[in-house]
Amino acid sequence: MPSTTELYTIGFQNRDLDEVLATLWQHRVTRVIDVRDLPQSSHKGFSKNPLGGALRSSGIEYMHMREAGNPFRHLAVSCAAVLKHYSDHLGRRLEIVDHAAQAVRGERAALLCFERDSARCHRSVLASRLAGWLGVTAVNL
Repeated sequence: MPSTTELYTIGFQNRDLDEVLATLWQHRVTRVIDVRDLPQSSHKGFSKNPLGGALRSSGIEYMHMREAGNPFRHLAVSCAAVLKHYSDHLGRRLEIVDHAAQAVRGERAALLCFERDSARCHRSVLASRLAGWLGVTAVNL
């Protein structure tokens, strides 16, 4: 089973599908975990079915983990406040972190969401929590 001491995250903002696939291949990612609550996008190729198909065609497993989505993303507050709400949410819902840990364990995995800058995305909070649980380093691609 391919494993790594790194957990990757990737955002597709201002990227096309070919660039995302190439980046994942470059880092030998074997599983992409889509952490969007609703995996729909107006960006060509990034809705659940087309994205899953493109990844599978590239030899990368696709997994949607709806429960890892950010239920606070639409709050009209600062990014820092939204991420704090999400962090608190994960603290109350440890089963989400556990399920994500099971999904990445033994794989070269990448958490996928929209925002290219992981510091502005809930996936950075989840990745940080997972890094601590699994003893790996979170790396944004």
